[in-house]
Amino acid sequence: MKNWTTTKLKKCKGVEKIACITAYDAAFARLFDAAGIKVILVGDSVGNNVLGFENTLPVTMDMMVHHTAAVSRGVRDAHVIADMPFLSYQVNDDEAVRNAGRLIQQGGADSVKLEGGAERAALVKRLVDNGIPVCAHIGLTPQSVLAFGGYGMHGKGKEEADKLMADAKALAAAGAFAIVLECVPDALAAKITNEIDIPTIGIGAGPYCDGQVLVMHDILGINPPEGTPSFVKRYAEIGEAVVAAVSAYVGEVKDGTFPAERRK
Repeated sequence: MKNWTTTKLKKCKGVEKIACITAYDAAFARLFDAAGIKVILVGDSVGNNVLGFENTLPVTMDMMVHHTAAVSRGVRDAHVIADMPFLSYQVNDDEAVRNAGRLIQQGGADSVKLEGGAERAALVKRLVDNGIPVCAHIGLTPQSVLAFGGYGMHGKGKEEADKLMADAKALAAAGAFAIVLECVPDALAAKITNEIDIPTIGIGAGPYCDGQVLVMHDILGINPPEGTPSFVKRYAEIGEAVVAAVSAYVGEVKDGTFPAERRK
C-alpha cells in the first residue's frame, strides 16, 4: 500500500500543505518520490509538454495508460493521480467507468482526475461507488479551451464565483477526495477551501489552497521562460544545463577529445 492514500491526503487539510507535481515517466517519478512529493499527477499536459501537441485535446486513453504505467513503476510512496483525457468520460457514464478502470487496472494509478463542475457530480459518485477515487478539477479546465476561447482567470464576477462555489460543494458531496482549482482568484480559492471539507489543490489560484500543483517542465526550467505562466516559480534551469552539457559533448566528439584513448 502506498504511503499517501486518499484517506491520508484528506487528513492533511488544515494540518499540512500538499505538494503535487506532474510527471510522465518512471525516471522523473522516481526522483520526485525520493524528494518527498506527496502527489504525482500524470497530467494530460503530457500532450503539450512531452508529445509536442499545441494543447491537451489530442491526448488519448492509450497515451494516458502508457504514461501512467511508466510513472507508477517509478513510485513507491507518492499518490499517483491519472488525468482522464478529452472524450474519455464525456460520452456516457458507462464508458467513463471503463476508462477510469483502465487507468487504475492497467496504468497502476491510485486515483483519476476529471474536469467539470456540478454536471460531473453524478459521474463522480458513480466512479467512487465503483471503488475508483476521484480528484475533481474546476476553474480553468484546459479540455474546454476551445469553448473558453483561451486560457484566463475564472470566477472574477459574482455569478461565476457563485457557480464555482456550488460546483465545489457538489463535487465534494459526490465523494471527490480533492479538488483542483485552476486560475481562480485568491479570495475565491480561499473561500472555497474554507467551505468544503476536502483538500483544494491550487494552480494559479493563490496561497490559500490546501496544496499546490505545478507542471514539472515549468518549475525545473525545461520549458522556455517565455512560455512559463506568471504564477510559476522556476526552481531550476535544467533546460540550460542540458543544452550546455550536450553542446560540450558535441564539441568533444567533434574535436576528438571524447572518448579518450584507453590505457592498455
